[in-house]
Amino acid sequence: MEGGSCGALLKELQQIWAEVGESEGEKNKVLLDIERECLEVCRKKVDDANRTRVQLHQSVAAKESEVASLMATLGEHKLYMKKDKGVVSLKEQLAAVVPVLENLRCKKEERVRQFSEIRSQIEKIRYELSEYNDQGDNTSSLAEDEHDLSTRKLSSYQAQLRTLQKDKSERLRRVLEYINEVHSLCGVLGIDFGSTVNEVHPSLHQNGVEQSRNISNSTLEGLATTISKLKAERKSRIHKMRETMESLCQLWKLMDSPEEEKRQFSKVMSILILPEEGITSHGVLSQEIIEKMEAEVERLTKLKTSRLKEIVMKRRRELEDICQNAHIEPDVSTSPEQTDALIDSGLIDPSELLANIESQILKAKEESLSRKDIMDRINKWIAACDEEAWLEEYNQDPKRYSAGRGAHINLKRAEKARILVTKIPSMVDNLINRTFAWENTRNKPFLYDGGRLISVLEEYRLNRQQKEEEKRRYRDHKKLESILLAEKEAIFGSKPIPKRTNSLNRKTNGYRPNGNTNGLKTPTPRRSSLGNATPELLTPRSYSGHNRYFGDLRRLSTSHLNFGDDSLSTFTSISGSEPESPSLG
Repeated sequence: MEGGSCGALLKELQQIWAEVGESEGEKNKVLLDIERECLEVCRKKVDDANRTRVQLHQSVAAKESEVASLMATLGEHKLYMKKDKGVVSLKEQLAAVVPVLENLRCKKEERVRQFSEIRSQIEKIRYELSEYNDQGDNTSSLAEDEHDLSTRKLSSYQAQLRTLQKDKSERLRRVLEYINEVHSLCGVLGIDFGSTVNEVHPSLHQNGVEQSRNISNSTLEGLATTISKLKAERKSRIHKMRETMESLCQLWKLMDSPEEEKRQFSKVMSILILPEEGITSHGVLSQEIIEKMEAEVERLTKLKTSRLKEIVMKRRRELEDICQNAHIEPDVSTSPEQTDALIDSGLIDPSELLANIESQILKAKEESLSRKDIMDRINKWIAACDEEAWLEEYNQDPKRYSAGRGAHINLKRAEKARILVTKIPSMVDNLINRTFAWENTRNKPFLYDGGRLISVLEEYRLNRQQKEEEKRRYRDHKKLESILLAEKEAIFGSKPIPKRTNSLNRKTNGYRPNGNTNGLKTPTPRRSSLGNATPELLTPRSYSGHNRYFGDLRRLSTSHLNFGDDSLSTFTSISGSEPESPSLG
């Protein structure tokens, strides 16, 4: 606007001075003042503009410097290209660098966050792996990382984190395995699990989700040591319980304890036969069960002294039953009278006496087993002899063919008895051969109720031969009488002969022709009668009281059931004196 310009104002000022009549000096002074004031205003504006330029230069330089620093820190190299300052104004330069700077600042913040997270995880894992749970301040580490936030550094931290995570995973797996094994061992041994692992490290028994377990080398070594101690304790307890259980079983067997007393330890007994690693039942090796077993052993031990005498007598009766069934003589040193006197006098420990009787029972069972084949043949021979005696009485009965009740049964029995009697000589010969073989194998005589069986068999065979000879002579005599009688009748004529009734008056030995027993009662062998034409044979049953060898041969029975070499000399002297006895070579 022209009215507001500097020239118009000077022209208006000159008109005013002309009207006023100001002097030239005064006009020059005012004009100088006006010029001076204008210069000051212009200088001020120039200074302000110069300061603005400097500020823009500083701002651009600072931002470019920060961009360069951030680029160096972040490892970026191609995000920002400087423009030519002679072509582009400062404000354009500033406008171009500000977005780049903001982008770099955002990247730095993101990178710092990533570094912080990775470092935090690394420090946490190191804290768990450390020997002492002292999680230090990682501010200095993060401050150092701010100078290098490059992707290379980030990748290095990520690789370090992966290595630590892998190590942590492996250690955590081992720690969990150790903890599970400790828990299992503590359960079997009945030991408190919490206090056991707390001795290694308190963090091992923390159940919180946020709680981290210490998995350092010292923790792993502590768990391994704890497991070794628990296994040693388990082995010690198993050994102790097995010894206690062995004592219990011996006492149960010794005292014939009922099943009710054994049932409370049946589970422990079934578990103790397993290997150590196979024993996993909870509390089965606890101190409480051990004390319970020891208390039971102590209780039975106190009862053993009072009941041992009764048990000794019972086992002696068992020994006598075995010997009686096998027809062998029991050891007289442990007879009831002697054992009773020894126990009452205190001269011998009842346990030793019982062990001696147990040993004799074992030997008697072995002896009985070795004699079984011969004993079976002896029983068959005795049964055949009984049938032979019955057949003799049956043949002497004049009414045996009468049509009475049970007659057909007796006829069938007589047929079988005749067949069986024909086998007796071969049975005796076979029995003698087997007895000799038994004696030669064991180098001792075969005793039957204290007498040597060979002697009984030889005497029986001799008596049987004599009986057969007597029968043959009797038949020859009867035949001769018949011839003489026939000749006499031819010369003098026939003469009635009175009927013999001795067979009717003869008492039968176990045979009942038509009695209530149907003639089936088996007779016992009779004693030999000198008045009979055919003397009776002596069987083993009759030998028990009437064998002339029996009293002498009782000396062959050995004391203590001596089935060893003690009988060799006696057997040699006797076997050498018997007829048809093989030498012992």
